[in-house]
Amino acid sequence: MTNNDMLRRLRYTFDLNDSKVISIFALAGKQVTREEISDWLKKPDNAAFKSCNDSTFATFLNGFIVERRGAREGPAAPIEKKLTNNIIFRKLKIALNLQAEEVLSILAAGGSEISKHELSAFFRKTGHKHYRQCKDQVLRNFLYGLQLKYRDEKPDASADGFSWGE
Repeated sequence: MTNNDMLRRLRYTFDLNDSKVISIFALAGKQVTREEISDWLKKPDNAAFKSCNDSTFATFLNGFIVERRGAREGPAAPIEKKLTNNIIFRKLKIALNLQAEEVLSILAAGGSEISKHELSAFFRKTGHKHYRQCKDQVLRNFLYGLQLKYRDEKPDASADGFSWGE
């Protein structure tokens, strides 16, 4: 998954318009234009497509954390020059204030069944003996699970008398 894909998915999932995305970047200290955002959201086959680099996407994620949780005490978090799926996953978990059980249920909704131990391995330091690299499919399923939780609504069960098993 590219940074552009993830930005596109997060924008859809949390219903972020261009003005909101601009304000999220501003919370992390970066000024972006509506044209830049538009170019990042285009498909790669579009001539105006621009790639969203790691430091730009890290800035967005840091701003998203501030937007959702508030600014933290002390100095601002450093902007990573190189992003991994593990870092992205951790930043989203922090921004949404998710506990392990919530992350596991979001992953399950997105199609990934993993254990709590496997999940904790994604959030360990890189050199730790139990560290595990987060693969694209796990992150993709997490983003899909977020979409199901925060954006997509199930049909109204009372409308047709059919129960969705909740």
